Amino acid sequence: MIISNTYIRKNLALAWPLALNALLVQSMLMIDTLLVAPLGELPVAAMGIATTIVAFVLGLEIAIGNGIQLLVGRAFGSNSQANLAIAYWSGLVINISTSLIFLFILAFWGSELVAAITDDSELAQLAETYISITKYIVLLTAYTQVCTAFCNGRGHSKVPLKGFMIELPVNALLSYLLINGFAEFQGLGVEGAAWGSLIAVFLRAVFLYLALKSDDKVDLTYPSNRRFWKEIGPQYAEIYPIAANFFLLSIGATVYQLLFAQLELFSFVAITLIFPWVRAGTQFPNAWAQASAISISQALGQKETGDLKSFISSCTQVGMTLSVIIAGLFFILSQCIEFVYPDIEADTLTALMIIAPLYIVLPIIRAYNTVAGNILRALGNSNLVLKIHFVTQWVIALPICALLILQFEVSIFWAFAMIPIEELLKTIPFNRYKQLYIRRLGTK
Repeated sequence: MIISNTYIRKNLALAWPLALNALLVQSMLMIDTLLVAPLGELPVAAMGIATTIVAFVLGLEIAIGNGIQLLVGRAFGSNSQANLAIAYWSGLVINISTSLIFLFILAFWGSELVAAITDDSELAQLAETYISITKYIVLLTAYTQVCTAFCNGRGHSKVPLKGFMIELPVNALLSYLLINGFAEFQGLGVEGAAWGSLIAVFLRAVFLYLALKSDDKVDLTYPSNRRFWKEIGPQYAEIYPIAANFFLLSIGATVYQLLFAQLELFSFVAITLIFPWVRAGTQFPNAWAQASAISISQALGQKETGDLKSFISSCTQVGMTLSVIIAGLFFILSQCIEFVYPDIEADTLTALMIIAPLYIVLPIIRAYNTVAGNILRALGNSNLVLKIHFVTQWVIALPICALLILQFEVSIFWAFAMIPIEELLKTIPFNRYKQLYIRRLGTK
């Protein structure tokens, strides 16, 4: 138990910067949404469409970063400097290549993607303006996610946190000034929010570069006796199933948002306003789950698995406790929503009140699945997690959601309810397989 408590304390030290990092990742969308909200429903809806597209690409980059994170953790646990450098450079090539592909798509087919979502010309123009600027965040984030994954995998999660602490105030101040104007400058509206975010993310990228370069314990020189193109294949083979789990969820969230865009305007605006809060809140249990996966990966690298059984059980308990706290905070948010968004229409406020019970209970249901999924991935069962996500989301939940919205034209409550229903469906297989692998660890 003493060893398990040591793991928990180590996990807490790793998790709280991860939690703040995850919260600040969402800060770009939260800040933009808060600052654009006073401009009216149309700009908010435009941001909802644009950020859905951009967030899909960012989700893929974060997914690759999570795969790199576990590889770095394993290399760090085995004290292999060569494997650390290989994991970094392989991840950087994979993530940068991915970002360039999507940057090309957004540059040449961004208008077509927006047109597929809405036929409102004014709404589409605002969304295209936001995408035309934020598409460059895709390239910068590819680099920052690899640096972040490298730091997190080594247990130095405070370094990315410092980068976000630079980005946050810059984003808030610049976005406010560029949206609303100052002195004789009239302001750029939605376009100003995009420029503020882009400049802030660029400063974070510069900070991470300097932080790694100035760290005497970091040697990113690629080992001369290891051929890169022979190494990147096995690295990709390990990153792919881990990234695919996150990628699948990212696509699913995007499809949900596109389906919600087919609801009436006030309903879609309500979901757009609450989604950044939901994403931010659920990141706290997610950060704990990621810290648990990193700790397990480092233990596997060190070949110290004797106490993992009790550690996994403790991780689940802590994750569920965090989720209950987040649900309580969401309840408080639901009671204060008209003060958070004082300028929204009455119909939008009503829609937010209707879905309040759903987004309050969501983090409790999702937390167990998040912790269990990360534990199974760290133990080398990423394909199993991928199958669970695919079946529950793509075979069951999303088709039903599409049918309810497009065919039966249900209310916002039943449309949004498919998200917590999907999480409930996942709980059964996750619980079964987590218990199975815990028993297997106990026999080793």
